[in-house]
Amino acid sequence: MKYIFIIYTSILFIFLPIHGFTQETGTPGKGEGILQFLKRFERTKPEHYTQFMELNKSKLDKNNGLRLGVKYTLPPMNREGNEPLFGEKLAKYTIESDELKGACFYLVSGHGGPDPGAIGVLQGHQLHEDEYAYDIMLRLARTLMSKGAKVHIIIQDTADGIRDDKFLNTGDRETCMGDPIPLNQVQRLKQRCDKINTLFRKDKEAYRRAIFIHLDSRSESKQIDVFFYHYEGSAKGKHLANTLQDVFNKKYDKHQPNRGFSGTVNTRDLYVIKQTLPVAVFLELGNIQNSRDQQRFLLNDNRQALANWICEGLTQDFRHYSK
Repeated sequence: MKYIFIIYTSILFIFLPIHGFTQETGTPGKGEGILQFLKRFERTKPEHYTQFMELNKSKLDKNNGLRLGVKYTLPPMNREGNEPLFGEKLAKYTIESDELKGACFYLVSGHGGPDPGAIGVLQGHQLHEDEYAYDIMLRLARTLMSKGAKVHIIIQDTADGIRDDKFLNTGDRETCMGDPIPLNQVQRLKQRCDKINTLFRKDKEAYRRAIFIHLDSRSESKQIDVFFYHYEGSAKGKHLANTLQDVFNKKYDKHQPNRGFSGTVNTRDLYVIKQTLPVAVFLELGNIQNSRDQQRFLLNDNRQALANWICEGLTQDFRHYSK
């Protein structure tokens, strides 16, 4: 694959800290409806209206209208979250919407710790699967969280964060939510499944999905597209894999219309998608040995594009099951 580019006035104010955000209040003018009232305060997104109704339902009249002289709590302009794993510069992020409110994701980048996974070489630099999968996973986590989703980052490196470098430094600091990652493959896979299942039993969201992000390793001449795997017999896993594939198809049609997309959806008897309780998909994002596929991971814009496209597929799947 060649380069992927992302083409991405009388008003009384009272400030009170509520639920970690600064809240404003305002009083409506004569004849002002809720939409006009919110527009005056630059709250024009659909989620602003929904949040306003939730915050002020006890203050509205019997027709859900505004009352003169009443102070109404305004929804926050921009809510912020903080995740140190994203790195110092990107730890703070804006929660732009509640589009994924009620969705919970368990994100796992492949390998890590003592196991770097597949290793490619370019211009004398080693390309470790665990580093590039981790960076894409963090970008996906941040994108999902900006849409109001709950996200559990299962594999963690407290030092790296999201990186824009072409050649990502390698290391073995990754942990499984703070626990050392075993070298033994079965123990390693069991550890991350156990973490997910423990969280799954505590989480109350109706929509919960586990996403495993890997890179493949084949002969240098073998260029591949993204593979989407689900567990046989999982109808919801199959639906998610197909939804993700459809998003990638459309993105390739738009950005590389003459290339086509050959990524496939298949069942696969993988330990992690078999042993995890939530619906799961396993993604192979390309061949780390192939020079064309390497561009999919080396450029930070391309890594972000992959994260954005996966997020779009997850969002569509969430909407489908939220109808």
